[in-house]
Amino acid sequence: MNLFALKEQLREAGILISFTGSFSHSIIEELGTAVKKYLENAEIQKTAMMDVFSVYIEAAQNVRNYSERRCQAGRTDNDASIVVIARRDTHYRIYAGNVVEEDDKADLGARLDRLAALDKAGLKTAYKEQLRRERAPDEGAGLGLIEMARRASAPLEYGFTPLPDGRAYFSLCIEI
Repeated sequence: MNLFALKEQLREAGILISFTGSFSHSIIEELGTAVKKYLENAEIQKTAMMDVFSVYIEAAQNVRNYSERRCQAGRTDNDASIVVIARRDTHYRIYAGNVVEEDDKADLGARLDRLAALDKAGLKTAYKEQLRRERAPDEGAGLGLIEMARRASAPLEYGFTPLPDGRAYFSLCIEI
């Protein structure tokens, strides 16, 4: 493998940070520290820096939480997860990807489509409603996607790539 060529491809694509593998609390924390230091040194607006950092954390936690639920169900492919931060012109993009079960695709796609249809005021209302919603004890707060959509400068982009085993690879892009 030619690492120099790989490094150049990453640079040309605007990729600042990329991690693929198993996301643990400690890895998310360490990468978060690196992201924060990079953004501080890049001298970008404080609000943009906080948005990029917050969206990175939300995306990494979503990947980790979904992977943990799958492990509890006996399915493991933590090494298929990825989170990337890239810069394109004046925008940052956070990409996240992981394997999802076929049964989860419809619900996830519907939630993302609903969020894409909302303006900033609608996203704020959805966030407040989700905070008040009753949940089962093992259910998360469900605020991650809403929070990412609130911080994004464009609607969230997503896609599913079919896998041979009937599952799909979920890809999400958040532009700040």
